[in-house]
Amino acid sequence: MPSWYRRSADGVLSISVHAQPGAKRTGVAGLHGEALRIRIAAPALEDRANEALIEFVAARLGIAKRDVTIAGGGKSREKRVEVRGSGVEPERLLD
Repeated sequence: MPSWYRRSADGVLSISVHAQPGAKRTGVAGLHGEALRIRIAAPALEDRANEALIEFVAARLGIAKRDVTIAGGGKSREKRVEVRGSGVEPERLLD
């Protein structure tokens, strides 16, 4: 299993993300060390980048936004995103 994600026994998917707010468009830019690098087309003001990150991950995995939370690093570029209720493999984010 790649080191940028892990699935717990209760099915919660935890993804390490290196966020880059203020990009021209939102998308995955590969890996950054042991984290998934995601460029976000929203500024890091008033949690807009975090909301855009949640929307992007939910859309790519085909789940509701309420099932995606930022569990750590809310004010940092290095974040831990948790996904509940997704049977989709996280490699789908790399497509």
